[in-house]
Amino acid sequence: MQDLTITLVQPQPAWHQIEKNLTYFSGLLASLHQPTDVVVLPEMFTTGFTMDSARVAEKMTGRTHTWMQAQAARLKAAVCGSIVIKENGHYYNRFLWVTANGETRHYDKRHLFRMAGEHDHYRAGSKVITLAYKGWRLRPMVCYDLRFPVWARNQTESDRLAYDLLLYVANWPAARVNAWDALLRARAIENLAYCAGVNRVGEDEKSIVYNGHSALYGPKGEKLCFMEENDTIATITLSKTNLEAFRKQFPAYLDADNFNLINE
Repeated sequence: MQDLTITLVQPQPAWHQIEKNLTYFSGLLASLHQPTDVVVLPEMFTTGFTMDSARVAEKMTGRTHTWMQAQAARLKAAVCGSIVIKENGHYYNRFLWVTANGETRHYDKRHLFRMAGEHDHYRAGSKVITLAYKGWRLRPMVCYDLRFPVWARNQTESDRLAYDLLLYVANWPAARVNAWDALLRARAIENLAYCAGVNRVGEDEKSIVYNGHSALYGPKGEKLCFMEENDTIATITLSKTNLEAFRKQFPAYLDADNFNLINE
C-alpha cells in the first residue's frame, strides 16, 4: 500500500493582496526541497478571511487557479486551499484541489460562519466530495465545517470507509484555538481516519489574531504533527498500511449508525 506525503503550509498572508500573497507562497514552496504528494494551504490563502467578496473574488479561470496549476506541475504534487470565487452571480468560499496533470476539483464551504456574517456574503455548498489520489481517498472541508461532525462522518461505501484522510483548511482565531485542537483530534478518532488541519498565523486587518496550531492526527487520536506559531512548513508521510491495520484491529465503524443527509 502506497504511503502519502503531505505538506502543511502555515502562513501569514497579506490582507486583500492576491499578487503579493502568490509571490510569498511561491517563495515558501520554492524552499520545499523534499518530494511531497499534497501541499495544503489555508482558507482564503490569497486574501485573508474577508467578507468583501465582491472586491476580491476571482473566476475559476483567474490568477490564483492558474498559479496553483503551475505549482502543482512544478512540484509534481496536488496543491489545495480555499479562495474566493464568483460563479453564476454568486460568491463561494471554495476549496480548490489541483493536481499535477491539470485536474481540478472543488468543494464549496457548507457551514458559513454567521458570527462574522459569512452567510450574508457567500453561498453555501451542498455536497461533500471525495478525492481519489494515489490509492488514497481524501475528504476536504473548510474551517467552520469542523464544528459539524455529521457533515464529516466517514460512512461505509461498498463495505469500506469512504475516506482515509480528512482535510480542514481554516482561518481559526487564537481566541478559540482550544476548540480547534480538540475537534481535529475528535474527527480523526470518530472517523477512523487521518485528520489534517491547516491554519494561518499573524493578525489580520480586523485585528483578529491567529496562532496556527496546524496539525495532523492519526486514527487513534495520536498527534503526528503539530506546528507552533513560528512554524511555516511541515512535511509528514502517512502510512496506509498502519491505517488499514488499525481499522481491522478496531472496526468500530461496523457498529456505526447509518443515515442519509438531505442536501438543499
